[in-house]
Amino acid sequence: MTFSRVIIFLSVVFLCGGETSAQITSGKIVFERKTNLYKKFKDDNVKEWIKEIDKNKIDYFELYFNDSMSMFMPQESDLKERMSWATSKNTTYQNLKTQSSLSIKSVWGEQLYVQDSLKKRVWKITESKRVISGYSCRKAIWEMNDTTRIYVWYTDDIVPSVGPESFCGLPGAILGLATEDGGVIYFAKSVEAIKPTIEQLSPKTGKNKVYATAELKTKLEKDFGKKTWGKAMIRELFTW
Repeated sequence: MTFSRVIIFLSVVFLCGGETSAQITSGKIVFERKTNLYKKFKDDNVKEWIKEIDKNKIDYFELYFNDSMSMFMPQESDLKERMSWATSKNTTYQNLKTQSSLSIKSVWGEQLYVQDSLKKRVWKITESKRVISGYSCRKAIWEMNDTTRIYVWYTDDIVPSVGPESFCGLPGAILGLATEDGGVIYFAKSVEAIKPTIEQLSPKTGKNKVYATAELKTKLEKDFGKKTWGKAMIRELFTW
């Protein structure tokens, strides 16, 4: 083998080895969520009670995962939060092996537990790409209903099929998500290869009542469904 062929051979081996070692099977992803409150609260008088300076609310979340389990939760902070009532902050556990999930939904300071199977979404994978937090991501689209699409960007460099909120079902981790109107946008701010414990990724319900999704939705619609803000809250809770 000539010297030039040796160099080429070693270069190919190095590149292939580097690509394999770069793939992540467990870790932590920090997400920033931006919510446009003018688009969320579709009320003619919304600008009277939410000022222009406050229309974009920022929240942070952490996603911990391994090859079969994940936990998505609000990031803890000692800082006093402005307008904490304006957006919901769910904690969601998902188990890819059992195809099950448990969500803890925060409604007016009360923690409500909801158990369900993983949501089945039909994704249209496109050729569009972008880089998020240093990872090459491919765009996919979910037709949520006749009028609304959800756009996501996923990377197969992070192997498990995980993402923010209850999103999964793609060949890799979701690092970006946006509603069609741009009203809600999630983007990964950092990715760290760590190994969360099984205990950390396992939900604990204690003695709390655990609802089925339809049961909780019926309860909330009865309690809050006649108000404009109540409809927006319910829509947000069950979009994810």
